[in-house]
Amino acid sequence: MVTDGVVLTAPLSLEGEDSDANYRAPNVLKRILSLLNNVRPGSDLTRLQLPPMFNLPKSQLQCYGESVYCNNSDILSKCAKQETSLERFTSVVAWSISTMRPLMFGVAPYNPVLGETHHVSRGTLNVLLEQVSHHPPVTALHATDEKDKVEIIWCHRPVPKFYGTHIETEVQGKRQLKILDRNETYIMNSPNLVIRFFPMPGVDWLGNVTIKCQETGLEAELNYRGNSFLPRPSVHRSIKGKIVMSSSSKTIYVVDGHWDRTVTVKDIFSGKVTVIYNAKEAISGLKTPIVNDPKGILQSESTLVWAEVSKNILQKCWAKAKEAKTCIEERQRELAREAKLKGESWIPKHFTISHSKESGWDCLPNQKLVCSAPIIVPPVESHDGGECN
Repeated sequence: MVTDGVVLTAPLSLEGEDSDANYRAPNVLKRILSLLNNVRPGSDLTRLQLPPMFNLPKSQLQCYGESVYCNNSDILSKCAKQETSLERFTSVVAWSISTMRPLMFGVAPYNPVLGETHHVSRGTLNVLLEQVSHHPPVTALHATDEKDKVEIIWCHRPVPKFYGTHIETEVQGKRQLKILDRNETYIMNSPNLVIRFFPMPGVDWLGNVTIKCQETGLEAELNYRGNSFLPRPSVHRSIKGKIVMSSSSKTIYVVDGHWDRTVTVKDIFSGKVTVIYNAKEAISGLKTPIVNDPKGILQSESTLVWAEVSKNILQKCWAKAKEAKTCIEERQRELAREAKLKGESWIPKHFTISHSKESGWDCLPNQKLVCSAPIIVPPVESHDGGECN
């Protein structure tokens, strides 16, 4: 969808495909291996420039943002409305799982340019992202919902490395979800993204995720699993884990299921099994955001910065897409050279960032609340024909 120079594409949904995904080039695996022919195993791929035929028509900023503002069910609101600390914690676990989306083999989003932003609203939830560092690439996110008294802050640094048979991206940094009325902060990490070439090409979220709430003492340990060799439905996209009381290490719930299907918790004491997450309800057939206020679009807005590249990818005009992408990358390098000559350091507009060897990258939003965005997610139609947010 092209609106006033902005190109908006369907969000990554449960199916792992969006409606604009028919641009992919043929012989993807062969082309990828050719691209990586001179890369040594263990090499950091952060600076690898992909030709447009390997790109999704959207930036990594948009992908991060979609995982927060594109959701059919009101999982985030539920986190704040639950009565007991255990119910709230279990809802936060479900929300964390909902941020995982199936990805397509052979394509990746654009690497955001320094200062790039993405600003979208869904109902009363306002989400703002900014690329606060280019080398290394670091993305900051701030989301607030005044109605439900919820705030999200996260700072991500993806570190992709090539290992011969696969690429593994460690997503460094932490995610914070704050329930303000309860004075509770939930801190969690992200699983790693693994792209396998052999024996079966595919993309998986793998690894361990820990979710902690210091105020209540509750902690979740989740293990994301996937196929290593032969396809096994019981293992593919599965989650195993537990929710414990950290002070006693006493297990309260056992977590089991698949993040692209359903996830349950089993009460250790009563044996009762409850579904806490249903992917089909949450992330199937997600709606494409729309421009609500064209005049409010910033020049740094991701969907505007990459509009020309995205438009040509969708039209399969690879030469024009490459030319447009090269212009953006050359401009980025030119600005970096100018800043270096002047001895200037980049200062993000919306975040204050910090870095240390011990803690890695961290960020704090400069404003208490995120304002309403010029791009919105249309309301989801309810089953009775009405609308719900």
